[in-house]
Amino acid sequence: MKKIQNFNKSINFRGFIFVYITALLSLQAQSPSENLFEQGNLAYNKGDYKNAISFYEKTLEMDRHSGALYFNLANSYYKINNIAESIYYFEKAKKLLPNDEDIQINSSFAQNMTIDAIELLPESQLEQFQNWVFNSFVFSTWTILTIVLIWLFSVLFLTYIFSKSTRFKRTFFFSSLIALFLFISSFTITFLINQKEKQMNYAILFTDQIDAWSEPNQLGDLLFTLHEGTKVNILDELAEWKKIRIANGSEGWVKNAYLKKLNR
Repeated sequence: MKKIQNFNKSINFRGFIFVYITALLSLQAQSPSENLFEQGNLAYNKGDYKNAISFYEKTLEMDRHSGALYFNLANSYYKINNIAESIYYFEKAKKLLPNDEDIQINSSFAQNMTIDAIELLPESQLEQFQNWVFNSFVFSTWTILTIVLIWLFSVLFLTYIFSKSTRFKRTFFFSSLIALFLFISSFTITFLINQKEKQMNYAILFTDQIDAWSEPNQLGDLLFTLHEGTKVNILDELAEWKKIRIANGSEGWVKNAYLKKLNR
């Protein structure tokens, strides 16, 4: 009888160890960053937005970036009425998910909370088409597509060269020409996007209010006044002065402005 009892105890102990190890493995299956992101989501759903922000920012500190993370972080800041941070992270989300409707809608809500009502410059049909093409994929996707297409062209062209069948040679020749055309198009788009990114040094203004002058000193003309949350393009820098352009095309110099760059 004692042996049976000891055997049963052994089974119960082993069963406990098995369940414990299984639980540990299930917890480790989720990476630390994913776990923090999920905790942020739980805090957000409970209305604990400050804790949600803390979890999301810890996720960013682990160098984990995604459109969903930026979107949730922007919404959290919006909920606590921190409009500048909200706009900043909505803009970051739009760079990764340019065609996401939820991001566009919520971003417009945050923009409506700013003091400055700046009208955008009208775009020509060519500019609208160009932006549509550029925003079809994010930059990394265009880069990958370009690499895939050059490999595809190489394979098709080599198959054309070594193929002995006249019918197959004709098929692979024209297929390689199509792949080459698509590669050139994709490469051109990728190059233009890269050049555009280099020229556009966008940032969000975090200073409550600041004046823009015609020169990098206060002896020039006062051109306009900006407020927190405005998106600007930094054109030049001189000591504590920065030359900026806003959405309506107006340019000016601002002094000691706290600008948080979007491309960092």
